[in-house]
Amino acid sequence: MRVLVVEDEERLADAVAHGLRLNAIAVDVAYDGQEALDLAAYVDYDVVVLDRDLPEVHGDDVCRRLRECGGGGRVLMLTAAGQIRDKIDGLALGADDYLVKPFAFAELVARIRALARRARTGAHGAAPALEREGIALDPARRTVTRDGRPVPLNRKEFDVLRTLLGAAGALVTSAELRRIVWDEHADASTGALRVTITSLRKKLGAPPLIQNVPGKGYRL
Repeated sequence: MRVLVVEDEERLADAVAHGLRLNAIAVDVAYDGQEALDLAAYVDYDVVVLDRDLPEVHGDDVCRRLRECGGGGRVLMLTAAGQIRDKIDGLALGADDYLVKPFAFAELVARIRALARRARTGAHGAAPALEREGIALDPARRTVTRDGRPVPLNRKEFDVLRTLLGAAGALVTSAELRRIVWDEHADASTGALRVTITSLRKKLGAPPLIQNVPGKGYRL
């Protein structure tokens, strides 16, 4: 799951991002509306947590433009404006959910995960399963089988496999995998990707299907 937090109060934005990362959610942060639009132009976010009162580009305009772009990500408005009229206006702009400050962090996490599930299934039904070389991955149910055998994966392993399956045999660079599965602050020196690939290969079993292209990336 990839989330964009858009909040001009930097301490709050960083605290929310830190808490989400502790819940195994990849997070990018934008401190104004224009930065949010710039990031959303090249990253396909599952959920955008959006403050309404933003500098540069107002949050309402950010929401409207995200909807005009037709992306599949969901928008959760997070704002101090909590009157019924404010909520109605936010939802009318295209927001999928509305949470008023101050909020319980556990509720924020639960709402984000619920919206991410809706983003994966989409507006027209369940997302199609991905299949290749005996592997079947169901994005909506987040299940994986190999030759009919269930393969239990953690979140990172699942997202890496989904990315490789979606590439249909094409090379996916290490940088692309880190950007898609982790976030812009992921430390490439930690070896997290290598450890995840090693664990994924072990769980998928023989014969091995994930090929390492030294210095470049991976392909299925």
